[in-house]
Amino acid sequence: MTKTITLRTDEQTYDLIKKAADGDRRTISNYIEIATLSYLTTTTLVSDEEMNEILNNKELTKTLTAAKKEIKQGKYTIVA
Repeated sequence: MTKTITLRTDEQTYDLIKKAADGDRRTISNYIEIATLSYLTTTTLVSDEEMNEILNNKELTKTLTAAKKEIKQGKYTIVA
């Protein structure tokens, strides 16, 4: 079942969304839906419980700290 929402934005943001929607040959509402879904599926979100588990994992934090140090020192290789 679809839901209707109201979105308030300034004119400059509206114009930017409108141009992007027109460029994709979409309606504004469809463009906002697709852009939102894209953002939500590509952004990593971690719950407080997960973050506490990560931070309390001594071996993982030790490894991440060492990796961060090596990155600062330039001791890494990017593999594509």
